[in-house]
Amino acid sequence: MFKKLKKFFYIYILRKKYYRTGSCLGCGRCCRKIYVKHKNVIQTEEEFKKLQLLHPFYTYLKVIDKDETGLVFECTKLDKTTNKCTIHRTRPGICRRYPQEELFSMGGTLAEHCGYRLEPIISFDEVFNKISKKEYKKNKNISM
Repeated sequence: MFKKLKKFFYIYILRKKYYRTGSCLGCGRCCRKIYVKHKNVIQTEEEFKKLQLLHPFYTYLKVIDKDETGLVFECTKLDKTTNKCTIHRTRPGICRRYPQEELFSMGGTLAEHCGYRLEPIISFDEVFNKISKKEYKKNKNISM
């Protein structure tokens, strides 16, 4: 019963498609090679400077590269020696909620050895069975 309620809450209330499972391993990979999306992925430093005025989190980031996706950032609060966050107790909400499924909508992936996983709420089998039943009913009605 609880599992069905949880599934309902995630899908219809939160509008999520994935459960976040696992835990942080403290590798620091998520603090490197960051893309920032504000409506679209940030493409220019001018856009980024405007965004920094809107939210203090963005003042922690510095541009390290630009590729075909957009500007690439790194968090300045990551200690490169220990791979630990220097402001962990007061880190921004975006860091506390990492990883979010929006990562996938931007074409991103989790690092290979990340302790987190994003598991589909509705399994492939459930989706396949639902579609198969609809097709069966549709074909049954056509042949009658």
